[in-house]
Amino acid sequence: MNDLSSPMTAPPAAPAVLALGETGLDITLADGRAHYFNYYWLRDNCPSSFSPVTRERSFDIFHLDTAPRARSADIEDDTLVIAWQDEAHVTRMPLAWLDTYAGGRSRPDPADLPRRAWFSDHYMSVPRFSQPDLVADDGLRAAWIEAMLVHGFTIVTDMPDSDAGLTETAELMGFVRPTFFGTYFDVRTKINPTNTAYTAGALELHTDTPAEEHAPGIQFLHCRVNTVAGGESLYADGVAVANAFRAADPEGFRLLSEVPIPFFCEHDSYDARSRQHVIELDAHGEVSGLTISQHMADIFDLDQKLLDAYYPAFCRFGRMLQDDRFMMRFMMKGGECMVFDNHRIVHGRAAYTASSGDRYLRGCYVDRAEMRSTYRALVSEGRFKA
Repeated sequence: MNDLSSPMTAPPAAPAVLALGETGLDITLADGRAHYFNYYWLRDNCPSSFSPVTRERSFDIFHLDTAPRARSADIEDDTLVIAWQDEAHVTRMPLAWLDTYAGGRSRPDPADLPRRAWFSDHYMSVPRFSQPDLVADDGLRAAWIEAMLVHGFTIVTDMPDSDAGLTETAELMGFVRPTFFGTYFDVRTKINPTNTAYTAGALELHTDTPAEEHAPGIQFLHCRVNTVAGGESLYADGVAVANAFRAADPEGFRLLSEVPIPFFCEHDSYDARSRQHVIELDAHGEVSGLTISQHMADIFDLDQKLLDAYYPAFCRFGRMLQDDRFMMRFMMKGGECMVFDNHRIVHGRAAYTASSGDRYLRGCYVDRAEMRSTYRALVSEGRFKA
């Protein structure tokens, strides 16, 4: 029986065991297993190799005359201490820090969040944030970006009725990213339109600017006014559709995720071309999004025998995108800004009667990497916090 009158102490941790080799050392860490670390890696990542001011690596391993090798190594106060053989330098690395990278693990990324798929009934559950509140509260801004990472679609309400209001909102997430359409774009009916969006006709579900080598990641679509008859907005979660397609048609999914197809966007002053995978996968093999646009798909220049399998799969997936179980439909309201992942969310529009009122949307983009960077800065301390 334990003596409850005296405090219980945890058993002492197993002592770290060191073994020096020709190209690296083995050390026993908290999991009780021996882990190998390469000498180049240990020397290159010595804490003294980084400037606390610039937060960049200030040590240049290219300038070493010989391959780094430990003359000696010891454990002092849960820290690995290495004296190097051919230079007057000592490296001190906390064992807990080494444990982060043992076995080739990557540094934890707070922005690597699991996506939550959604379906046609999602509109009332869409995360909504007031623009003035986002401007005033960094904690709320972090929650907004987290919702973007998880859901891929949010609505910002109470938008200022100005061009500057859109810029201010986008810059809460990152820098505005121009495309061949310019830094901003205005969606309204135009004479001699250069894009289907600039007509009153129906606009099929698509992702934007697939003809760019690296299409922009996050789209901001600010509804300034919408009083026309018709023009219902259409949105679907590409993750939900592609996951369903993977389950229903594994071979079709393989083709759409492995075979890139051409896209184009051409007018008098630009001729953009790219090759993209219709279904995009992340580093975990999970669906991260789509690139698809019927009006910007170029002539499929694949082997004609491959097209025997590819085209039917492409059409099966396209029809699934338009299935009612996936498609969210609603009317945008003036003062709202749709913010969505352009590599995940497909969007479109029903036809409307241009003469029935006024419909004006102004849009811009921010890259996904900018969004993730902002989120990490808001929610984590980073490696260099004093």
